[in-house]
Amino acid sequence: MNYPRNVAVLGGNRIPFARAGKAYKNVSNQDMLTAALDGLVARFSLQGELLGDVAAGAVLKHAKDFNLTRESVIGSALDSRTPAIDMQRACATGLDAINFVANKIALGQIEVGIGGGVDSTSDAPIEVSGALRKILHRANAARSTKERLQILASLRPADLKPSAPSAAEVRTGLNMGQHQALSTERWGITREEQDQIAFESHKNLMAAYERGFFDDLMTGYQGLSRDENLRVSTMEKLGSLKPVFGGPEGTMTAGNSTPLSDGASTVLIASEEWAQEHGHQPLAYIRDIHTRSVDFTAGADLLSAPAYAAPEMLARNGLTLDDMDFVEIHEAFAATVVMILKAWEDEEFGRDELGLDGAFGSVPRDRLNVLGSSLAAGHPFAATGGRIVASLAKMLYEAGPGKFGLISICAAGGQGTVALLESAR
Repeated sequence: MNYPRNVAVLGGNRIPFARAGKAYKNVSNQDMLTAALDGLVARFSLQGELLGDVAAGAVLKHAKDFNLTRESVIGSALDSRTPAIDMQRACATGLDAINFVANKIALGQIEVGIGGGVDSTSDAPIEVSGALRKILHRANAARSTKERLQILASLRPADLKPSAPSAAEVRTGLNMGQHQALSTERWGITREEQDQIAFESHKNLMAAYERGFFDDLMTGYQGLSRDENLRVSTMEKLGSLKPVFGGPEGTMTAGNSTPLSDGASTVLIASEEWAQEHGHQPLAYIRDIHTRSVDFTAGADLLSAPAYAAPEMLARNGLTLDDMDFVEIHEAFAATVVMILKAWEDEEFGRDELGLDGAFGSVPRDRLNVLGSSLAAGHPFAATGGRIVASLAKMLYEAGPGKFGLISICAAGGQGTVALLESAR
């Protein structure tokens, strides 16, 4: 897609991702997003700078956080007059927030901005039960203290049980893992295929840490300097885990599914002119971002939308999978990655679903998630997009001129957002 002018990714900053209930159990979404912003501010000398806009969001947040991003900006070292907006498209929130800022820059509305996201499953909002809510409303409307006490006396212990947040789809009642388990069976995805994806994710992320790749993309926080979920794993260990989705005969385990996580990420995006004026070298250009949905209520695979979105986006840019030097497929589940790869390689899917003459194409495994992905790093829902964009931009810059990278992120509601980046070197 031809933007009116180039949109450059200058760099990113995130805090290490933590497992739910661990290192970040006592901090909030606002604490984490502010920390990620301040790390970016320090890295790019943005103290006191008035930016064009900051877009971010959280999938899980308290009602008091209705202006989460703006409050985080005010609490950061940026000029407190910098505007900010909250956005939410489930797990694609971070990538869509980056798209929001990128489009403003492309149209000349602003020169520089930040996109990102944050999520805390440790501090997820707890709701009161429906029965308690009704009693409280009646008590609030009571005309006397005696009447109010009589109403409150009707409370039963079960009414006080809180409602925990649920990731279940409203229209099916199934959560993400249960939906993916159906898709995993439909596509004939084996346990070994999934465990191999998980094994490679940890191995590749560990190797990236050891060569210092994340030194200028991450700021330590709350005592963490690496993603808390990262570990040395083996195919034998992964193969010993019991299934958690798909019943006793299922193939999806805690090892090949992403853990509940906490974390935040931010990406600095600017026009070429702003980057030059401030002495910053662009890492990559955002060439296109595209969102697609599928009708999972009619039987489509819930997390398959990127399998449609990526071919559409590459086609309108005159590119194919063969042109991609790096392919980043978000590992919601290892089976999700395998499903998308199988769809793209499937002749029937290519003809019937994508309208092509045959299969869309194959992704060489040495181009897939080469630095590891969500299975190893963790997946704070809205923070995943920023993590991937910043890492891919740096990978493309290191690889040299003329290199392209594809990002694929599935999201709740049968949605998926994909992005195309090109090296700026």
